[in-house]
Amino acid sequence: MSFKLSISENIKKFKSGLPEGVTLVAVSKTKPVSDLMKAYDAGQRIFGENKIQEMVEKWEQMPRDIEWHMIGHVQRNKVKYMAAFVSLIHAVDSLKLLREIDKQAAKNQRSISCLLQVKIAEEDTKFGMDEAEVRSLLSSEELKELNSIKIVGLMGMATFTDDEKQLRSEFSKLKKLYNELSQTHQFTTLSMGMSGDYKIAVDEGSNMIRVGSAIFGERNYN
Repeated sequence: MSFKLSISENIKKFKSGLPEGVTLVAVSKTKPVSDLMKAYDAGQRIFGENKIQEMVEKWEQMPRDIEWHMIGHVQRNKVKYMAAFVSLIHAVDSLKLLREIDKQAAKNQRSISCLLQVKIAEEDTKFGMDEAEVRSLLSSEELKELNSIKIVGLMGMATFTDDEKQLRSEFSKLKKLYNELSQTHQFTTLSMGMSGDYKIAVDEGSNMIRVGSAIFGERNYN
């Protein structure tokens, strides 16, 4: 049996195996619409993409009851292309980006939910804010003026490692920050955990996981 025949089985396995209250985002970047439709037919309704153009093309071809999540780094000049339909933007890492999302959401007469990306990995990743920057942004006067966005939680990517102790430490650190900020903000979503580490992330308090290769098979970037 080829891997593609088991996309629906993988979806069903995840849906039955995840604790109640944990949302599965099927990361479908580089995968054809035919693969996404197999997941859709198995009941999956939330898909994550990391390139806006690719997400727009799939949105145009697929059923309208799908919730599209932008999980990759967002360039401000491309926000307008997804503002009409995107449900959640995971990797917001600056007030400038929030301003642009707010502007484009207002043009489309909608409110767009966002997660702040927090840098938790030890490796030198380019994107994400540190804890002080997150607190500063959330308490800024300018944020109060943005009426077409809603910050609903945090997102983090752990170090790419097999060291379970390190992964647990990074995830628990983000959960601690999430718990603290939830006391003063209406947070609902903590997005952490991918194909290789989602079980540890869920153990440490994640309620949204981003899984691609464990559902669709390895990606071909050629």
